[in-house]
Amino acid sequence: MERPQIPHARTHVTMQDVAQKAGVSAQTVSNVVNGRTERVGAETIDRVTKVIDELGYRLNQAARSLRRGTTGIVGLGVPVLASEYYGELAERLSHRFRESGIRLVTENTGGAMTAEVESLAASHLETYDGFILAIAASESADLDRFHPTTPIVLLGERAVPTRFDHVLMDNIGGGALATGHLLDRGARAVVALGGSNAGSPSVQTLRTQGYVTAHRERGAPVRSDLIVNAGLHLPDGYEAMSRVIADGTEFDAVFAFTDASALGALRALADHGIRVPHDVQVVGFDDVRESAYSVPRLTTVDPDNDAMADEIVRIMLARLQARTPGPGGAAAGVAGEEPVRRVMPTRLIVRESTR
Repeated sequence: MERPQIPHARTHVTMQDVAQKAGVSAQTVSNVVNGRTERVGAETIDRVTKVIDELGYRLNQAARSLRRGTTGIVGLGVPVLASEYYGELAERLSHRFRESGIRLVTENTGGAMTAEVESLAASHLETYDGFILAIAASESADLDRFHPTTPIVLLGERAVPTRFDHVLMDNIGGGALATGHLLDRGARAVVALGGSNAGSPSVQTLRTQGYVTAHRERGAPVRSDLIVNAGLHLPDGYEAMSRVIADGTEFDAVFAFTDASALGALRALADHGIRVPHDVQVVGFDDVRESAYSVPRLTTVDPDNDAMADEIVRIMLARLQARTPGPGGAAAGVAGEEPVRRVMPTRLIVRESTR
């Protein structure tokens, strides 16, 4: 007796249903669904995927996770979602994890210490196989009381316990590159937009160190009135640059500590009839996509964004594969490998905003 056709609207379609209609084994369907297609012909793959679409088959992720003891999800905690830099970082990481069959879920910590430390709590990490946290406010002591068994990769410039994997960029070197580029092109009064000489290591303090280093290497004086403490986002750059202009401060160049603040500064300069780069040269930091499309196109420091994303994913995948507790009880060590600290190099991308 011929088996009746499976209704299109059937709620629970099994892998065996797909296999029967496609005329293949359930193992072949499993191989196609899970991306193990090295020994599956193109015609078979096409036939199986068409049947999957026709029947509305969906892989039971919950059941698969229970069998594997995993969730198939890695979390990413960032200080702000409405950010050019963090948005592009999340996109890069998402693409790379997807290639390994892992979903990336992004959370907003708001740059608050309480939210950052809570994201490392065991109850929160139950949701994830691993977690990547961009540190904006927490100190090493805040993080040192956590000994998660879930693999953790920390990002950012703040000091963190050495038992955690840590990926960061060369902020001092990048700051020196940006400032040196301006001084070497004739600038004599460079505004450090977002600068700070006080507090724990951060984007502001480290890039300020690079700013100061570039001046000292060239025997140029450092004017404290040109180190402008400001936020790092687009409105911050606009408002801080507008204040500098309104105050009558003499300057002929701007090193904005992020591309976002640099774009805000460009708008403020344009609003006041100041030409870039003719009157004032501008350099940013981060090499976000918008920097190549501003008017003029923005000279910027590239912290090797693609290589950084590659390194973060490489470390996390190695931890997930090993799941071997590291020093101090944290799942931070791959067998035979100590926790990793990677400082990514920077390079200057020269465009139209400098002479």
